Amino acid sequence: MLKNIIAPVQAWLLSQGKCAGCGRALPRKQGNRLVRTDCICGRVYMFDSQSEKYRRATFDEIK
Repeated sequence: MLKNIIAPVQAWLLSQGKCAGCGRALPRKQGNRLVRTDCICGRVYMFDSQSEKYRRATFDEIK
């Protein structure tokens, strides 16, 4: 039940370009398709420069 409340808020934060953990604005980096973006709080995101959307990075992308 708690996940049903938190998940839409986190999705909204990512759509606004903010970290889902701390709410700070994520930096936009230039690059090809996917660019790794690290937040100050330690979460790792991937920025898709073509669609201009953020998503959480998978374990394979973190390495």
